[in-house]
Amino acid sequence: MDPILYALEGNVARITLNRPEVYNSFNRDMALLLQQVLDDCAANAEVRALYLTGAGKAFCAGQDLQEVTGENAPTLTKILSEHYNPIVQRLRNIEKPVVCAVNGVAAGAGANIALACDITVAAESASFIQAFSKIGLIPDSGGTYFLPRIVGRQKATALMMLGEKVDAKEAERLGMIYRFFPDAALEKEAFQLAVQLAAMPTIGLGLTKRALNYSLNNDLEKQLAIENQLQTSAGRTADYKEGVQAFLEKRKPVFKGE
Repeated sequence: MDPILYALEGNVARITLNRPEVYNSFNRDMALLLQQVLDDCAANAEVRALYLTGAGKAFCAGQDLQEVTGENAPTLTKILSEHYNPIVQRLRNIEKPVVCAVNGVAAGAGANIALACDITVAAESASFIQAFSKIGLIPDSGGTYFLPRIVGRQKATALMMLGEKVDAKEAERLGMIYRFFPDAALEKEAFQLAVQLAAMPTIGLGLTKRALNYSLNNDLEKQLAIENQLQTSAGRTADYKEGVQAFLEKRKPVFKGE
């Protein structure tokens, strides 16, 4: 059984973590295959938005501990540098919107991969757990970078040190996710978000994502300069010209991601 399922539906790449028997926890094969799928999506002009979810009852339980305790187990250094860090970097650097639909528990690296996506939504029954402290580790996969910026240092510290479960309603209140939906409605509602994004001026959305990435570390003056540069690039796109023309003609624009 393939650990990652991939299908192109219209202009949306549907990516499913597919090890449901272990709550979609990552092993090396799954991590490397997800990296390859993300690379393929970046290179494929037909892909204008990505939709990431999990098979079965969980989104992702993080690292498969069987892999790190078995004979000839990889080191944590190897796992981070070759598995998780490249995944998070790809999610942030791909200049296409990534919608994450958290269909169940998102724990450890699974929770932080969800935080690294652009628009994250969750089923009402889903939960997020910074589970690292329970086995003597620190949050990785960008968790110490993203979570304090989302919820503040105090709340992030408590969630990481205490390993408390955050349900979907609380995750929305804290700004960890965009919205939560009833379990039965998650797939339809979340995928529709990806479809909506794919029909938008996706070069502009990609430049927006780049600007947001810069904003995490820039001061105001540097960020204003970045906005100037990226807005100039956006203004050269065919979609910008189409958007303006459609506005003037009082019709719905037809964007092509060009």
